[in-house]
Amino acid sequence: MITVWLPTPESEALMGGLPKGFRADVWTGEDQLPASADTVEVVVPPYGVGGARLSRLAELPRLRLVQLESAGVEWIRPHVPEGVVLCNASGAYDRAVVEWVTGVVLAHLLRLPRFEQARREERWDYTHTDTLEGKRVLLVGYGSLGSALAPALAAFGADITAVARRARPGVHTVDELPALLPEADIVVLLLPLTPATTGLVDAAFLSRMRDGSLLVNAGRGRLVETDALVTELRGGRLLAALDVTDPEPLPSGHPLWSAPGLLLTPHTAGSNGTPPGRAMALAKAQLIRYAAGEPLANVIGPAGY
Repeated sequence: MITVWLPTPESEALMGGLPKGFRADVWTGEDQLPASADTVEVVVPPYGVGGARLSRLAELPRLRLVQLESAGVEWIRPHVPEGVVLCNASGAYDRAVVEWVTGVVLAHLLRLPRFEQARREERWDYTHTDTLEGKRVLLVGYGSLGSALAPALAAFGADITAVARRARPGVHTVDELPALLPEADIVVLLLPLTPATTGLVDAAFLSRMRDGSLLVNAGRGRLVETDALVTELRGGRLLAALDVTDPEPLPSGHPLWSAPGLLLTPHTAGSNGTPPGRAMALAKAQLIRYAAGEPLANVIGPAGY
């Protein structure tokens, strides 16, 4: 029997039962490790567990695979022991994040934050609204999520330009951003956080965005230099929709709370109810591959991937 650690007592039910040949213990991230620490081969860790507790992965002598429930890996990558394969849950959150991005883009174009403020102030603030049709959307990050988002926005008549870290047919590279940014009405960040992408959206990046354009961050907060974005928002030149921030969560009094032109959600883009089941279904499929000795899905490469 292969031992796997699952993150919650409900995880086994969410994946529709364990595959044959597996037994499970639950590790919710507490200091006390399950009794099977000497035999566990696969760990599905709880998202966001502290680094000190993640360091205990190094105490598991038979650990071979860490399968995440999350798409992001920066929180756990430094704690995965050498020789242990790390895989994420790429694809599990695509539909949820597509809905969030589409929703916040339409909210800005339809002036919904402005109208909500007017309602609170009891003002009849009539103004023309905008449309997604004909808008030039730059998707910065074109993996599983970007590939799912592009047709959703294109269905509204948007013109999509894709950017990825590596060149391929029909997809630009990050090095081409200086020429692409001035042409975009909407810039959507979907990149993972790596040493190469940390702080990518700095003052120079933002200065190249056209006046009145919208920055949407559905990736990671540290992709964006917060002070530079606050400066642009306060100047009224750009708009933004953020599901992630740096720091996160925002402390009381942080300038993003009061920044004009900003629609802010508390890291909820992937929280529409379906992703946990999808993530555990991916984990189950991964366990089947692992037991059969087949190539694993969503393997995370070196730190600069």
